[in-house]
This record gives sequence, structure tokens and C-alpha cells, in this order.
Amino acid sequence: MYRIKEIIILIAFTCLGSYLSAQNLHSVKDSHHIYNVNKSHTIYDVKDSVKIFFRQGKIELDPILNDNQSALNRIADTMRTCYADSIYQLRKILVVGAASPEGTLKFNKWLSLKRADVLFSYLSQYSTLPDSLKTSSFFCPDWKGLIQMVKNDSQLPFIEETLSLLNRIAGEAETEKEILKQEKHLELIKNLRGGIPYHYMYKKYFPALRFSQLFLWYDKVQKPQIPDSIPKWEKVKQSVDTVSNTDSICIEPSPIRKPFYMAMRTNILFDVLLLPNIGVEIYLGKRWSVAANWMYGWWKTDRRHWYWRAYGGDIAIRKWLGKAAEEKPLTGHHIGFYTQIFTYDFETGGRGYMGGKPGGAIWNKMNYAIGAEYGYSLPIARKLNIDFTLGVGYWGGIYHEYEPQAGYYVWKATKERRWIGPTKAEISLVWLLGRGNSNRKWKRKLEMKKDSHDRKKEDSPDRKKKKGGADE
Repeated sequence: MYRIKEIIILIAFTCLGSYLSAQNLHSVKDSHHIYNVNKSHTIYDVKDSVKIFFRQGKIELDPILNDNQSALNRIADTMRTCYADSIYQLRKILVVGAASPEGTLKFNKWLSLKRADVLFSYLSQYSTLPDSLKTSSFFCPDWKGLIQMVKNDSQLPFIEETLSLLNRIAGEAETEKEILKQEKHLELIKNLRGGIPYHYMYKKYFPALRFSQLFLWYDKVQKPQIPDSIPKWEKVKQSVDTVSNTDSICIEPSPIRKPFYMAMRTNILFDVLLLPNIGVEIYLGKRWSVAANWMYGWWKTDRRHWYWRAYGGDIAIRKWLGKAAEEKPLTGHHIGFYTQIFTYDFETGGRGYMGGKPGGAIWNKMNYAIGAEYGYSLPIARKLNIDFTLGVGYWGGIYHEYEPQAGYYVWKATKERRWIGPTKAEISLVWLLGRGNSNRKWKRKLEMKKDSHDRKKEDSPDRKKKKGGADE
């Protein structure tokens, strides 16, 4: 009889164990990963991620680029919610940097690291982020992603040849040895069919490859339910609440400061001609800018019959073109239209020429010019460019000819100017102003130099000696 009871009890426990195992398997399939940490807690792994896009060669956050602001707001809302709820704990932050194919591998890795630092700095507005939570990595140009973009676009010139080359490059790039040959891969693409497919992909596909993927993992700690009744024979210990009650504070992020590009300028040609001048240019967005210049020189001496006077200004609307302008506003090729108003009086001892009404203001029969211009702005330092501009158009207005005689000025003729040809020439020194308005090449050199200096400082013998002493 006792043997039969033991068998029945054994069968019952076996069935119960099978049922509980099935229930546990079901919960694993229907939820995130489940980790049994101890008898009193069960942790659920929750992950969130967004893509943040960057401009070519830039590390600054641009909220208007590819709807970055919405992505940052979403991740910020998630962090605020999790920090306000004590059952969520941030376990890990990973930033995976990606880059488009142009650029060296060394620079792209450096760029990825700096962008990760920018994102970590942004997220630190919500809570202190220890280094143990932060991780960043970089993967080579996303050749497979580029291949998929090509497959989805039937408008790409020479699509079959381009796909064949990209597939070969993607296969080579999977080996560590070939990763070091990234520059050669880019040259192969540039040389394909005279660079036609490359320029098409550069404008249409490459911007979508310049991003950092931001991943955040949270631990959701679920506390066990307390039974309604406690058996009488269990010894009850008085629980002491050692956790102080605190208010959850939501920290509002400081808004991302949008880049602002402007410049002050002076035309060196006018400076050499003793005509002080100053100008300002403001970037409007989408490669458009507006520039305004003013000159004023009012030199004279009646005793020597020497007059060197001119004042006036111009306004220009410019469109920036080319790769340099895409990488950095107010840099590279530009074309535009301009209009000028001015008056002048030049006489160096002989016949003199006066533009405008004698004794009148600039508005009294002023001279004027309108035309089209072309120029190129060349970076020469971190905050300096030199701009070469030539304008061709129409110059009109009234001017007078006169001669000094016995202490007087005798008017010889009044004429009307009708000139078609060059009406504007500039070799201008340009000082870059505004947020994020610095030349990438020099900025990159300074930051890399600083990073190198910091690493050398970390590896210095004196520092190692101090560390060793502290450890002992």
C-alpha cells in the first residue's frame, strides 16, 4: 500500500514539473530575454535604439538634418520615463558609428569616436553616465547597405557594372587585411565610367550612410508579490525599509543649438587703394547666402589739388556649389547677382573725375552697377578664408570732368557712363563667425593633436610612476 502511494506521489510531482517547465518556456518565447538573478528578482532586458545623422566630416548635432530632433526627443522621453520609474535601470549605452565610403579609414574611425562623445554628452543631461555604461564601436563603410540602395534605384547610370564592383568590394572588405585598403576601393568607384556612378551615389546615397546608431538597454526589475496571508508556524521578522522616499525629477534637456554661419570680410584690393571697407555675409541655408559690403575713403588736400574720395556699397545674393560647399557652408565655388551704388571724386594734380552730383549726397545722381559674379572661397586657417570674386555687368550714371586752375576748379564736361564689362573685383580676407563655423581640416588637426597630447600625457613615465606608487 505504501509503495503504491509513493508511486502516485512521484507521478504527480513529475506532471507538475512538466507543467511548470512548459509555462516557463512559453514565457521565454513571449517576452524579451529573461535572466534569473536571485529568488526575489526577475530582470527583463529592454532595448531602444535610434539613428542620428551627421553632415559630412562634422561632429556637431544638427537637429534639422533627417529629422534628428524627433529621434533625439523620442530617446529623451524614454530616458525620462525610465529614470522616473524605479523599476527601470539603464544597463548599457552603445554607439555604433558608420561612415560613407569617402574619407580615410583613420579619419572615419576618429570621426566615429568624436560623434559618440557628442551623443554621450547629450544623454548625460538626464543622468550621470559612468564610463562603465558607455561603449562605442565603428564599422567600415556600409557596403551592403549601399548595394541595397543601388538595387532599389533603377535610375543609377551603369547600374550592372556598379553592382558588380560593389559586390566585389564588399567581399574583400570582410577580411581584416582588405579593410586597410579602403582608399583603393574608393578610387575604383571614382574611376568607374568616368566617375558618373560615383557622383550620382555621392549626392543621393552617401548622406544616408553618415550616421551613428544609438542603442540603450534597460533592466526592468519586477518585485515578487507578497502573499496575503502568512502561515502561523512561520517566524515573522519585522521588515525595515532602508530605502528613503525620493521625488523623481525630470530633467528637461537643453535644446540643441543650431549651427549659425556668418562671416566678416574686407576687400584687400580696396585696402591697398586706401579705401577702407568692411562686409558681412550670412548663410541662409540650402547653399544660399546674402552679402553686403561698404567702403568709405574721403582723402583730400586742396593745396596740392589732390582728391581721393569714394564711398558706396553693394548687396549680393550667392549660391554655393561643389563638394566643398556641401561639406562646409561659405566655402568653395559660388555664383550670384549683385547691385552697387557709389560716388567718387579722383584728382591727383591734373584732370579730375567726379561721379554723381557735385556737393550732393550718394542719392543725387549716384552711379550704379548690376551684374553677375563668380568666385571661390579658399580656407587658409581654422577661422579664415580668402575669397576671389570677379563680377561682370553694366555700370551707369552721370560723371563730371574738371581741371584745377589758379586755385579754382573749372568744369570741362558732363557725361553719362554706359559701361559693359568687369564692374567688380575682390580678393577678400574672410573671418568666419558663428556656431560650428570653422574649417574642418584645421579643426580636425587641432583636435587630433589634442588627443595625441592627452595620450602621451597618460603614457608618460612620471604618470606611470605615480600610478605605480599609488597601487603599492
